[in-house]
Amino acid sequence: MTSTIRHLLLDADEVLQHPGVPGEAAGPYAELITAELIADLGALNAPAMRGDIDFFVEFGRLARQHGVDVDPADLFPLMWRSIVVDPTSTALVDALLAAGYGVHLGTNQEHHRGRYMRETLGFDEDRFGVAVYSCEIGLAKPDPAYFEKAVAMIGAPSDEVLFVDDKQENVDGARVAGLHAERWELAEGHERLYGLLAGHGVRW
Repeated sequence: MTSTIRHLLLDADEVLQHPGVPGEAAGPYAELITAELIADLGALNAPAMRGDIDFFVEFGRLARQHGVDVDPADLFPLMWRSIVVDPTSTALVDALLAAGYGVHLGTNQEHHRGRYMRETLGFDEDRFGVAVYSCEIGLAKPDPAYFEKAVAMIGAPSDEVLFVDDKQENVDGARVAGLHAERWELAEGHERLYGLLAGHGVRW
């Protein structure tokens, strides 16, 4: 028996919002952020997304090791202001909600950016049924356990949830956990997304 999609779990960056270009958004700090520092920052990504570390504290430590004098509390809020919530994606969320679907957020974020998205961009439970921030649940995509936790929070069987993300590895992780999943990003245009949703029987 074919399951019916009743819930959508949507990624944030490149699905609901344009994250901006970090180098351009860093403004006067851009010339201070060296390639070597960026390379070392990669090791912070996974633990920061799981909420295991305070990214600002660890960034500051690494920056000092590289001789870079920059306060992350100044740098990153400046960069986040370049985030643009996509109006067409927002309209789609509203239309899906009006059609009776549960629409939920499924995003990897460290605590500080996650707080900015909740408090400034409104990416919280006032807009979404459930907002699954990796840093708040101690699990991050593409770990199938992240998706198992997400569907438990949604309160629906995994095969009633359709996940959309711009990264194939996250799509694969969702499928392992039993969700329906599709890869899509804003640059591909919303008509393609509409077609993917229709292919799963989603109507609005």
